[in-house]
Amino acid sequence: MKRSLLSLILSGKVAASLLLACALLCQVGCSYLPDLSDYTASPLNTVTRSSPELGLLTDKGTDGRSIVIRLSDQKAFLYKDGDLVAIAPASTGREGYNTPTGKYRVIGKDIDHRSSLYGAYVVDGSVVKAGVDVRKDPKPPGAVYVGAPMPYYLQIAPSYGLHAGHVPGYPASHGCIRLPNRWAKRFYYAVKVGTPVWVYH
Repeated sequence: MKRSLLSLILSGKVAASLLLACALLCQVGCSYLPDLSDYTASPLNTVTRSSPELGLLTDKGTDGRSIVIRLSDQKAFLYKDGDLVAIAPASTGREGYNTPTGKYRVIGKDIDHRSSLYGAYVVDGSVVKAGVDVRKDPKPPGAVYVGAPMPYYLQIAPSYGLHAGHVPGYPASHGCIRLPNRWAKRFYYAVKVGTPVWVYH
């Protein structure tokens, strides 16, 4: 009888342990946001404060900032010391020009940047061919190449960065991350070279 009771107690403890383990695994499996601890003090799903306009960006500093780009809902998130201080609509790379995911840092800033790949051919101040890809489209005689404007450019990798541009509500770029002009300006002045940037689905 004692052995049977002991067996029941032990089996109960085992069952409880198994239930606890299953519950923990379910919580991990159901977590839809990756760990942002490399970049922020708290993950996105625990952030409760947001300042979509000026908010905490009224200070003049650039320390403690980080940027997260979420491709699945076309949004850019700006953090300061782990607090979410701005959310901006974004337009990332369309099919065939997908914005690469990964962990980056701002490696350059250029307020009046122009594309070295996409733009127009111009003769005497007039556009003779728009929507040019210099790798594919031959330059007409007498024409000069003028790169597409990419104001408030934050470079995160060769040929990739954040900048002001058309944001239609879906992926439409050649791979860069477009923001509305006022948001691109705000992100530009809020960060510095070396600021972490994470792009993920």
